[in-house]
Amino acid sequence: MDKFMHKFERMIVLTLLGFMMIAVLISTIEVGVILVQQLILPPFMLLDVKELMEVFGVILMVVIGLELLETIKAYLNHRVIHVEVVLLAALVAVVRKVIILDYSKVDASMFFAVAALVLALAGSFFLVRRSFTDKRDET
Repeated sequence: MDKFMHKFERMIVLTLLGFMMIAVLISTIEVGVILVQQLILPPFMLLDVKELMEVFGVILMVVIGLELLETIKAYLNHRVIHVEVVLLAALVAVVRKVIILDYSKVDASMFFAVAALVLALAGSFFLVRRSFTDKRDET
């Protein structure tokens, strides 16, 4: 039964890996399409701030996808989820939200909440990274 569960789990993880690869590929193509569409519109070869934010948002979404791919790949190879990679993906996701946020429609409490989230994720990433570095130095 254990062998069957291991094969089933591996099949599911490989399927998820395939789905993530497709999603990252499509998102990358979407970045190119959006960029070309925005650049050929008048004024030719210029982007305004709103268009730049849209492009940056999709680019950061691709980066998040790549980080999640790394997490799935690590799980497949070592059957372990690397906390560093998950925290980094979460940090990139929050930073993406900060970049594309429409500041004219957000109140102060949202700013404080996002700032607290960024600090918490960055602090967690630092502590996890430091913990792993300390363990490597001891051996």
